[in-house]
Amino acid sequence: MNRITELLFAFVACALCVAPAVAQDGTLKKIKDSGVITIGHRDSSIPFSYYDDKQQPIGYAMDLCAKIVDAVKADLKMPKLEVKYQLVTSANRIPLIANGTVDLECGSTTNNVERQKQVSFTITHFLTANRYVSKKASNIKAIDDLKGKTVVSTSGTTNIKQATDLNVAKSMGMNIIPANGHPEAFQMVETGRAVAFVMDDILLYTLVAQSRTPDDYIISSDALSLPEPYGIMMRKDDPAFKKVVDGAMVATFKSGEINKIYAKWFTSPTPPKGMNYNVPMSPQFKNLIQHPTDSGDPAAYK
Repeated sequence: MNRITELLFAFVACALCVAPAVAQDGTLKKIKDSGVITIGHRDSSIPFSYYDDKQQPIGYAMDLCAKIVDAVKADLKMPKLEVKYQLVTSANRIPLIANGTVDLECGSTTNNVERQKQVSFTITHFLTANRYVSKKASNIKAIDDLKGKTVVSTSGTTNIKQATDLNVAKSMGMNIIPANGHPEAFQMVETGRAVAFVMDDILLYTLVAQSRTPDDYIISSDALSLPEPYGIMMRKDDPAFKKVVDGAMVATFKSGEINKIYAKWFTSPTPPKGMNYNVPMSPQFKNLIQHPTDSGDPAAYK
């Protein structure tokens, strides 16, 4: 065995010793031994996980994670467990969960089958879908009312593809215009250059709330896609930790506490500017509260 081969064997052996440590011992043991639970958060995933005016992480997902932390404290009998916050991005959130740096990722991360190959998700905490916003004066009541109309969506998104597919499938004759960004697309509806803007409903609610005349707009009840589930991430193959986390989420749902938390962030003035996004709880989400699931299959939420 030459020197290079010896080094390679040593590297592999070291990797095998270090990489699975969390999975072998479990996140609960890691937390107990260190006295710290690390929460991954976002800086601008409004209103799920973002900074307030004091640069403190707040939001809907953060409140749910606080419930989970309380459950972990109770399970480990560690009422003074330290909570550490770690800023994560779209690019590094999954690696930081997988390598043990972060124990829970509390944001607006889509739970899907592909991601479940790398990480695990707790009970779905929000459902979004591809809908459209229009002016009330346009009198658009249903998807069929968009026939022959000019519609805008953001270039390069799945939303514009779904609108295009629908246009072909139903021979609707819509003129679909790609916009360079969400603000530009919304402005086209605002100025009458398009009758509707197709996009994720939570983003549409945010844009309407920030507009000059929010009462002028309506967001469709009809959806152009199946519901898209958001979930809190944790490490894969850690059933003991997942049991505690899922238990906390189910308890929050069953007790009705979820309704208060939802209202706080989606139908009430939110910090730091007192913005109310006026996002009503969807029938699909109400059904989810009654039947909690961590499924990454959109069809499970119909």
